[in-house]
Amino acid sequence: MIDEILINVAPQETRVAQLDQGMLNEVVIERQSARGVVGNIYSGKVVRVLPGMQAAFVDIGLERAAFLHVSDIVQLDENGYETRTGRTEDVRQLVREGQQLRVQVIKDPINAKGARLTTQLTVCARYLVYMPTSNHVGISQRLESEEERNRLKTALSEAREQVSLPGGFIIRTVAEGATLEDLIADLKFLQRLWAQVGEAPLGSKPTIIYEDLPLYLRVIRDFTTEDVKKIRVDSLYAYQKLMKFASHFEPEILDCIEHYQGERPIFDMYSIEDEILRALQPRVELKSGGHIVVEQTEAMTTVDVNTGAFVGKRNLEETIFKTNLEAVTAIGRQLRLRNLGGIVILDFIDMKDVEHRRQVVRALEKVLANDYAKTSISSVSDLGLVQMTRKRTRESLEQVMCTPCDNCGGVGTVRSTETLCYEVFRELLRMARQYETEQFMVLGSPEIIDRLLDEESETVADLEELTNKRIQFQVDGAFKAHQYEIVLT
Repeated sequence: MIDEILINVAPQETRVAQLDQGMLNEVVIERQSARGVVGNIYSGKVVRVLPGMQAAFVDIGLERAAFLHVSDIVQLDENGYETRTGRTEDVRQLVREGQQLRVQVIKDPINAKGARLTTQLTVCARYLVYMPTSNHVGISQRLESEEERNRLKTALSEAREQVSLPGGFIIRTVAEGATLEDLIADLKFLQRLWAQVGEAPLGSKPTIIYEDLPLYLRVIRDFTTEDVKKIRVDSLYAYQKLMKFASHFEPEILDCIEHYQGERPIFDMYSIEDEILRALQPRVELKSGGHIVVEQTEAMTTVDVNTGAFVGKRNLEETIFKTNLEAVTAIGRQLRLRNLGGIVILDFIDMKDVEHRRQVVRALEKVLANDYAKTSISSVSDLGLVQMTRKRTRESLEQVMCTPCDNCGGVGTVRSTETLCYEVFRELLRMARQYETEQFMVLGSPEIIDRLLDEESETVADLEELTNKRIQFQVDGAFKAHQYEIVLT
């Protein structure tokens, strides 16, 4: 549950922090240099068709070609409505190289992967998602009340009688409690929007047809619920845009929007900066004295639970159970805060009591129930492992804010100075056999040269005698701790 939203707007980036009772639950960062493209609609050009993968690559003007799978290609009838997807078709029968397509991004580019596309176009309003090529009317599964679901479907049907907009719709989760007037306003907005998007011509070059709202406006559309009591924004320009947008789509939250004018930066005032920095560290402390360690890799994310300094008051099994239960809450928060997606392996401390295992899984399911991203979890294995998945919707916090270490190349460790010195000795022996020269010069970082002249000085003397060649050393301040070079002199 989110009860307060803080928005920090700067020329380079916009950051949104979602708080629950003063505790940071989630942070979303949008940088101008790498703004997300999910929801954008493009006129794209098919550059390659891959029958073996049943997919095509489409140039939409981004750095990498985007990926269009056959299951995301919609076939239309003569009236412009979907007949079926191309899931069982040969992709070569649906698209060809050089063809211009109107496509929409459904997943941002992540690492070396390009964006993922669909030809089933949708545009969003506050309460409704409009599907112009569909006749389907659906409703969010998160709306559990059957009575409310039926009320909304009826209200949408009545609204469509007043606003002519052919096509399909999905009623969003935030539509809970929405009135007939709210849905009519949404339909009118979508009508105006699609009049511009749907009639945009397919150009000969990749171009953008429709761009989603900036992050600070998407707060109103996507993040606000009846639980949100305050939205604070530190930019006067963004505040004015928010007020205008809210007055049109969400007038009841106008009183919640506040222009923050404090002397201290808004994220400093609420200690958000410190929370973000902690979210980039692998270790997360638990109140009991235990801790969890979060490690993100290319293939998956692992979370290790440890009792640490927590010894408990009764017995070891009870201590382990309490630590695992406390870790569940921390894990749910860290998954959202760090925006971790894909496969996640949770290594709980091994529990012998079967009932304890069940309670830990139930607690995890309860914590993840409020997660906006779709999750799926399995039972606890005999080793105390829980395998789960969390839908990946955008880059993780670490991927947005960090870059691989220049020294270690992203592996987290570097070869020790001792190991590097032994590499130098092997390289000197190889070069002594290969080159007719009387002297070698070893250039290296201060760490390597210092060890060669100190702890390894006897070995250097033996090597000079063995090769009958002089070896000189020189520190190069431009070299990193693990770098060296041997030159002939």
